[in-house]
Amino acid sequence: MKILILNCGSSSLKFQLLAMPSETLLASGGVERIGDTKSILKFKTAQGAECSDKETGIANHEIAIESIINLLLNPTYALLKNKEEIAAVGHRVVHGAEEFSSSIILTEANIAHIEKYSNLAPLHNPANISGVRAAQAQLPHAVQCATFDTAFHQTMSPKAFMYALPYEYYTNNKVRRYGFHGSSHRYVSQKAAELAHLPYESSKIIVCHLGNGSSISAVNGGTSVDTSMGLTPVEGLPMGTRCGDVDFGAMLYIMRNYNLSTDEIDAVANKKSGFLGICGTSDMRDMKEAAKNGNTQAQLAMDIFHYKIKKYIGSYAAAMGGVDCIAFTGGIGENNPLTRAQSCEGLEFMGVEFDHETNNAAQGDARISRETSRVQVWVVQTNEEIVIARDTYELVEKQ
Repeated sequence: MKILILNCGSSSLKFQLLAMPSETLLASGGVERIGDTKSILKFKTAQGAECSDKETGIANHEIAIESIINLLLNPTYALLKNKEEIAAVGHRVVHGAEEFSSSIILTEANIAHIEKYSNLAPLHNPANISGVRAAQAQLPHAVQCATFDTAFHQTMSPKAFMYALPYEYYTNNKVRRYGFHGSSHRYVSQKAAELAHLPYESSKIIVCHLGNGSSISAVNGGTSVDTSMGLTPVEGLPMGTRCGDVDFGAMLYIMRNYNLSTDEIDAVANKKSGFLGICGTSDMRDMKEAAKNGNTQAQLAMDIFHYKIKKYIGSYAAAMGGVDCIAFTGGIGENNPLTRAQSCEGLEFMGVEFDHETNNAAQGDARISRETSRVQVWVVQTNEEIVIARDTYELVEKQ
């Protein structure tokens, strides 16, 4: 069975084509700058054939998906003979609120529910729905499925997900912690247990998904018991452009002093803060280079980031009554030895014996703690797409 995986942003689209249940990757890529006159389409087959062209005006998601399907049908690549070979489409959907705790087949009623929760993820859910509608138009025969970023964290208990606000905000508006990056936390916690030879159903694992958006989760016995992001992805760690944890009173103080509207303070928290706000760049690679050249604000941004990661690791170890494994993943987590080392510095009291040599040499999945370390530390390459593909395949098979 061939399954197309789609991850749609407001002006971008990422895809993978997989053969299931063998989990064979056939092609991957995406489209950037959808709606621009110079959209960029990237396409690569598993055999290494590449196509990366500047297109003239990919106006919307439907045209983007049509462009991808045309490449999949191109005889040069021999991936598809016809559209009907794509049996199902698995969509990443960011927010499922309390409605969806697992992946689903998309019906019109389900799509309506996702639209209803767009106010909880206004930058993400509308784009995800655009991808669903575009896929329906291009592949009307295929089963459309959704995997939610929030689903894995629906196992949190009220003491972990509730805010100490008037209770009516929860009952009337579902204001609570939801958490995100669920597919990544799910995959990485399972993979880390496998790599560390730990029984997943009885292990305590902390997953650090670190990238332009970052979140940490506590996974106890295969279930998420806490996570750093909240009602929205702005809570938790400082990120590329998001502030992370900030005293709400500080935000009110800024609003009053700068006469900012709610939309303007929202832009401050989501788009002007984090690494960008502190040192002028949202890219960790640029920050590291700047810090090497004596930029004290770049160094400060990294210090804050690493300190907050360490605090979350410590608090989640306390919440679970211990930890067996710490896993680093995501663009920064997988590729930045300095972040991993600084985040684990001082955790010897917890049983972490960090191995700097293996950490610096790590590529792909790799253990970066000593063999004698009571708490294992791993780098694990995330694979959110395979989680979506597996769930989609299971849903189709159960029909």
